[in-house]
Amino acid sequence: MTNDEIFSKVQAIIVDQTGEDAEKVTMTTNIKEDLDADSLDIFEVINEIEDEFDIKIETEEGIDTVSDLVGFIEKQLKEAK
Repeated sequence: MTNDEIFSKVQAIIVDQTGEDAEKVTMTTNIKEDLDADSLDIFEVINEIEDEFDIKIETEEGIDTVSDLVGFIEKQLKEAK
């Protein structure tokens, strides 16, 4: 799965969970600050991502931007192979 494919799925999940416009969700978007996401929003986004990619995210520590999240998912998918 490419970075772009991961980003597209992550973007769709974030848009679905937060109600933000897709244009506002870019690789540089800070999930908490730019999207004004609260802990419940983040919990729901992480749950959806875990289900979508069949991975486990133990903590969102170090995951501030969409790019951080995409990189984390990509790493998890490579390790699962």
